[in-house]
Amino acid sequence: MLKGKKKTTEQNFYTLFLDFMDKVLGAGIAYEELVREFDDVQNRVGNLKIIETECDMKTHRIIEYLNECKTVPFEREDIYALAKGMDDIVDRIEEVASKFLVFGIEEIRPEALTMATLTMEAIGELKVLFEHLHEIKTCKVVKKQIIEVNRIENEGDVVHRSSLMHLFSEEKDPIEIIKWKHLYEEMEEALDACETVANLVQGVMMKA
Repeated sequence: MLKGKKKTTEQNFYTLFLDFMDKVLGAGIAYEELVREFDDVQNRVGNLKIIETECDMKTHRIIEYLNECKTVPFEREDIYALAKGMDDIVDRIEEVASKFLVFGIEEIRPEALTMATLTMEAIGELKVLFEHLHEIKTCKVVKKQIIEVNRIENEGDVVHRSSLMHLFSEEKDPIEIIKWKHLYEEMEEALDACETVANLVQGVMMKA
């Protein structure tokens, strides 16, 4: 009886994480669409804010369940860090989106679209990773997805550097330089947040 209850508790954690990941994926899709289409910006940003709030609630639910349970699938601090890390991805995406409004951005630069697309790709890889999280001790897919997220983040680093080089060499308006430097940095941080989650899972895998 206790063994069965433990198994159910562990399954519940994996279900909560996968449900949360669905929301993160939704945020990634909305983010990439916002940057690619860049129309109806205020409503698109508002939608991302709604998703960000929903993700806050997903984080709270996982932490509440963590406090309720005596048995957990892996170390408590890792469960907490994963939930916060997933929430951080959406927080950073929403922050970029809101800055488009705050800065009065009227046209998206190609490098920004590339960064948003890479972030969406990284989130997609994380989604596959979380679908196999319950098999972390035996499944090679988890390791493969971690490597892929790291590869995408490295590609993002290259894009970030080239975008800054292009900005400082081509843009003459100092206000535009300030705006886009800040935006590029925040877009990179959103992609970094994806890598952080992948690395947290790698840490869990090493302990398994």
